[in-house]
Amino acid sequence: MGCSGALVKGEEILCTGCILSLPRTNYPLKEENPIKDKFTGRLAIKYAWAYLKFRKTGVVQHLLHQLKYNNHPEVGIRLGKLMGKELFVNGLNEQFDEIVPMPLHQQRERKRGYNQSVKIAEGISEQIGVNVSSNMVFRKTNTATQTKKSRAERWENVAEVFEVRDEPSVRGKRILLVDDVITTGASLEACGQQFLNCGCAEISIVCVAEAQ
Repeated sequence: MGCSGALVKGEEILCTGCILSLPRTNYPLKEENPIKDKFTGRLAIKYAWAYLKFRKTGVVQHLLHQLKYNNHPEVGIRLGKLMGKELFVNGLNEQFDEIVPMPLHQQRERKRGYNQSVKIAEGISEQIGVNVSSNMVFRKTNTATQTKKSRAERWENVAEVFEVRDEPSVRGKRILLVDDVITTGASLEACGQQFLNCGCAEISIVCVAEAQ
């Protein structure tokens, strides 16, 4: 799915060459990093990390396009496995009680056929052994795309669109929010704040890619 080349025995979705050439952020998972810095003063989080750097016309954009628009959910699962392995290697496999994919509005999910963040979360779950809770939070409003919006406009676009379904089930939980791409972090902030308002113990964030 990365280079359109043939896979050899043992390779899955991505060839070894593409995996090795992925533009990793190399952000440490346990230290301060640019992803965690985005939420300073906005959202109290334990861990925050983006696995790859998003570059226009690059392999990451190509893979995410295949995942989101060309009906290839297996790309999300494969990327999630790679991310989950990183979390495991860094000793974070026991730091979360629930993996929560960022929700899509039901209208958009019906059109796509699946939520790409759920597929990424499933891959992570397979590697770290933590349950995926895809129905813990829902998106009340089908908001306009965040592309080309300013930071303030992004926040206004998503400030009141998320709602936790069962507040008692959230209390005391250490939640890992999963998304595909992070730009300003407005959607993740709005969703994470709902969980904190409901009494969850910790919020952490992991995304496939960081867009500038």
